[in-house]
Amino acid sequence: MIWKPESKYRPFCSERCQLIDLGEWANEEKRIAAVENDVMTSDLEGHY
Repeated sequence: MIWKPESKYRPFCSERCQLIDLGEWANEEKRIAAVENDVMTSDLEGHY
């Protein structure tokens, strides 16, 4: 696959691959690891 600015589903090859990836994030199969001792963590505690 050649990536071009006009590639509709970039960075994915197709809508199907895009939806599969979205589903994995929604099901929490993928996540971004938290940084322990983050300076903002204490500011967010109790606000959710």
